[in-house]
Amino acid sequence: MKLRKGDTVIVRIGKDKGKKGKVQSILPKEGKLIVEGINVFKRHMKKKDDKHPAGIIDVTKPIIFSKLSFLCPKCNKAARIGYLIVRQEKIRICKKCEQRI
Repeated sequence: MKLRKGDTVIVRIGKDKGKKGKVQSILPKEGKLIVEGINVFKRHMKKKDDKHPAGIIDVTKPIIFSKLSFLCPKCNKAARIGYLIVRQEKIRICKKCEQRI
């Protein structure tokens, strides 16, 4: 998976189409990502103790990474990520503007 924690992504398919957010965590075995502010659902919770009061809370659920596209910070467009090997070092690049990420 070429996306990393902290990357900015844009949603291409689904109810949140067009929204942007940062990757919070990656679940590589499932092929999913948790993105801040995307795929948010309401959850009704019972009171467990003083730390966890009752009420309706927002829960961010994982989204399949194929529904997301990397948002290049240089050209500000949805782009694919490529690799460039320089002196035994693997560097990520934007396929559209060919700038380092």
